[in-house]
Amino acid sequence: MKIVIFITLITLNLVAITTKAQPSRWQQAVSYEMEIDMDVENHQFTGTQKLTYINNSPDTLYKVFYHLYFNAFQPNSMMDVRSRNLPDPDKRVKDRILHLKEDEIGYQKVKKLTQNGAKLKYEVEGTILEVTLDKPILPNSSTLFSMDFEAQVPVQIRRSGWMNAEGIEFSMAQWYPKMAEYDYKGWHSHPYVGREFYAPWGDFDVKLNIDSKYVVAGTGVLMNADKIGFGYAEKKTKKTPKKFAWHFKAENVHDFVWAADPDYKHDIIKISGDGPEIHFFYQPESDELVANWKKLQESVKKAYPFMEKNFGKYPYSTYSIIQGGDGGMEYPMATLITGKRNFQSLLGVTIHEMMHTWYQMILATNESYYAWMDEGYTSYASSLTSGYLADKDFTLSPYDGYFNLVKAGAEESLSTHSDHFNSNRAYGIGSYGKGAISIHQLGYIIGQDVMRKGLLKYYNTWKFKHPNLNDFVRIMEKESGLELDWYYEYWVNSTKIIDYGIESVENLNGKSIVKLQRVGKMPMPIDIEVTYEDNTKEMFYIPLGLMRGEKANETALKRTQLQDWPWTHPTYEFEVKGKKIKTIEIDPSQRMADLNRENNKLQK
Repeated sequence: MKIVIFITLITLNLVAITTKAQPSRWQQAVSYEMEIDMDVENHQFTGTQKLTYINNSPDTLYKVFYHLYFNAFQPNSMMDVRSRNLPDPDKRVKDRILHLKEDEIGYQKVKKLTQNGAKLKYEVEGTILEVTLDKPILPNSSTLFSMDFEAQVPVQIRRSGWMNAEGIEFSMAQWYPKMAEYDYKGWHSHPYVGREFYAPWGDFDVKLNIDSKYVVAGTGVLMNADKIGFGYAEKKTKKTPKKFAWHFKAENVHDFVWAADPDYKHDIIKISGDGPEIHFFYQPESDELVANWKKLQESVKKAYPFMEKNFGKYPYSTYSIIQGGDGGMEYPMATLITGKRNFQSLLGVTIHEMMHTWYQMILATNESYYAWMDEGYTSYASSLTSGYLADKDFTLSPYDGYFNLVKAGAEESLSTHSDHFNSNRAYGIGSYGKGAISIHQLGYIIGQDVMRKGLLKYYNTWKFKHPNLNDFVRIMEKESGLELDWYYEYWVNSTKIIDYGIESVENLNGKSIVKLQRVGKMPMPIDIEVTYEDNTKEMFYIPLGLMRGEKANETALKRTQLQDWPWTHPTYEFEVKGKKIKTIEIDPSQRMADLNRENNKLQK
């Protein structure tokens, strides 16, 4: 009897554990210890790197791959040739790489590489270092790579470089040999052609030896702030050393960025409660610029609680907003943004880059394949946050850009690898605009409140796990109780459009016969608002059969649910009894990306 009871208890405990368990996916792990010595006059540095690599996969690894991003900034590199052959190259790049001089190019050169003390064979293929291991890395084991390297910082062209357009001396992104990611799909050693990054999470312990006149901002926590002191260059004495070692540490991040300039002003605000410290680094070259950056600090303080409430808890103790780079670019615990902007532009870029923390720094889908799940979701979240600050609705703003792209015949499937779009326009409007619409339109399909709850659940379930599209879809299906694979099959894997129209409304014997037409090839559930001649209104709802269910009524209006519309049927007909119809409109919320809205409304 005791054995039966014991087994029963074990079974119940296992069931409870399974019920509460979160989806899991093994993750590789890294731990970097790096020290670099900057030659600021020549824009060069030498570095040492100790990298502990933990193989949490079930596979034995015989090779590893590093990214050498600076090698992209050389004439005839893949980035250079690709830029010169695009119909609409990024204006920051164009053909600039082709014309770089020897002291303006970028490079990263590996001088020595060992595995647990044994020398390794390696080969450089552009921006990728292919390494043959001395001994395979077995599943659930670790190894230590030690590297000596040297690098030249390119003149500022894209993301990283020296002397950006606003006079920031060093914007140091993608500056170190970086281990590529290995996941359930294998290695992801994509060359650096233009965009998007993917890497394992890990810990960084970084010491930056640089001329003492510079103020340094970066990822993580400054460990020796008490010894260095921000703004210390202003207090130089005869005893001031020529160089300082800035010591940063960051835990559970997948990259490390830093910037340096002699003229940085440094401000700190503290988010109330257990919120992080937010650091601001900018050149105070005019009263207007300083006023904008001061005003920005108050807006960030207001925005931050809204971000956490709607999108999830920020897990780090600091975040730095740093003037630098070539526009706006997100990094762990930091962003580089150009700072000579009017206030609204400065606020907009800051909110957008901060929101990337949730969707790329913490969730971190593989941007090469799912750029729209980063840029698009970030754009949706930043428009919601900006709307909160301005008391306006900005969530419909991406629709016109998407419509214009489609009408121009330039749209490409969102399933396209981010480096393989035929134009920057198709990539940009697709990843940012159509990606943002995917979320807003999902709210139309399953209900706004359900979608917003699903976003939070997605974040809390999949943070630090590199989720893919199916992981997101399953969260939203469980939250809504609806099938959604059809939506992403059309919206992501095709360029089929949505276009519904009201074909006719006929009044016959005290009732109205409404005929609808699906003009586009993509099927959708349909909201229809009817206004009667007495100005009362009623909502009619037509579920899509593929959904296997329906959303709840989102409006205060009476809603009549009609029969499902099969996706195979190009037309649909229903009756409205009683009152005469004055006007009838498909999707009055305009959340559905209906390409031709002129046929959505009919007035009798």
